[in-house]
Amino acid sequence: MNAAEYLQKTGLNKNALDLDPALVEDLAEALREFVADAGAAMPAHPDEAALYTYRVPQLSEDGACSLVEELAAEPYDLATALGGRSRAATRKLWLLNQLIGEVHERLGADWLGAYQRLELPSGPALVKLAYRGLESRAEFPLTESFAEKSNNSRVALSGRGAVIADVHAHAQAGGSYYVCDPKVSSEVCLPVYGEMSEVIGIIDAEDDAQGFFDGTRQALAAALCLVLPDLY
Repeated sequence: MNAAEYLQKTGLNKNALDLDPALVEDLAEALREFVADAGAAMPAHPDEAALYTYRVPQLSEDGACSLVEELAAEPYDLATALGGRSRAATRKLWLLNQLIGEVHERLGADWLGAYQRLELPSGPALVKLAYRGLESRAEFPLTESFAEKSNNSRVALSGRGAVIADVHAHAQAGGSYYVCDPKVSSEVCLPVYGEMSEVIGIIDAEDDAQGFFDGTRQALAAALCLVLPDLY
């Protein structure tokens, strides 16, 4: 899928910023070169604990929301969702972490994460594979009921991108938004498509400033989504 097709399929071509497909393509090519260099520089024995496990907020008793200031006693282990630890999974997580770190730095946002759609015993869900920022929920169920309160799930189910300039106004108007950090004021959430144009994951970025995700930042987020299928 090229940039123009991606912008049209997500609906980003219809926003007021008039994103340039050529810019998105150039950014995607730069990110692919970064991934290639990162792969060549991958250590023989990366820190698997840091790649496969991360801390998550404690969930409320009904699992409906995160207790932002209280972390769960046990870290989340990606090995369970990925079918165990393997050389292939370790390389995938290494490259994802390098890429998300690079894009996070370029983007300048408070938070950035990459999620993959996986089949879990509990059903299909978005699983967070790599992120930068505060601790946050690891799994987002892909159900219509959860999508009513989660932008991540809604974007994955609809295949349409979401750019929110004012999260608080969006939520007050009845829009779906899952609170991991109450200070967040703006968000961009975009789908990642597979070879058959199916949604295989999403990226989500957040910042404390309203209207943070201007055209340049949205183009970079879209470019990331064009590169991620090679790693998923």
